[in-house]
Amino acid sequence: MPVRRVNSSAAAVDSSAVRGAPTAGAPVVRSRRRPMITVLGPACAIAALTPALSGCTGTVPMEPAPRADDPACAEIIVRLPPTLGEQQKRRTNAQATGAWGRPASILLSCGVIEPEVSSQSCVTVDDVDWLVDDTDDPTYRFTTYGRSPATELVIDSTAVSGNSVLAEISPAVQRIPATKRCH
Repeated sequence: MPVRRVNSSAAAVDSSAVRGAPTAGAPVVRSRRRPMITVLGPACAIAALTPALSGCTGTVPMEPAPRADDPACAEIIVRLPPTLGEQQKRRTNAQATGAWGRPASILLSCGVIEPEVSSQSCVTVDDVDWLVDDTDDPTYRFTTYGRSPATELVIDSTAVSGNSVLAEISPAVQRIPATKRCH
């Protein structure tokens, strides 16, 4: 339809016949306003959707461990798998940390203080010794033994198997050499 400007106002006049016009050939006034989403642009559309998506893409808040700045932790963090026990990796807000699952069911912190001799049970998975703390069952805390700095995993066993997670994470954790064994 041909449209022409009228007096530089925010309206346009369409001089062609329009279905449903009151009289044939009468000008039809149309607003020149664009839909709000077009005027504001895609950035505002994304900002408007952010609260709805934050449950899916939010950053997992964590605190860095005391020795998170140890270069050995960087060797682990860059090798963390994208999935652990079928849980997808998520973004965290602290150095030398990792998280998987929605809600987060696996938390990793590198740079925790190395445990000394312990009465906790010890399991060895793929040549990595892990001390097992089950005081918060069904949430288990696994801490590497004989590696400095130590790495800690907190695993919700109602969402994922601790054994499978330990097996999947061990290749990354092996980047820190073992200096002693628990067996």
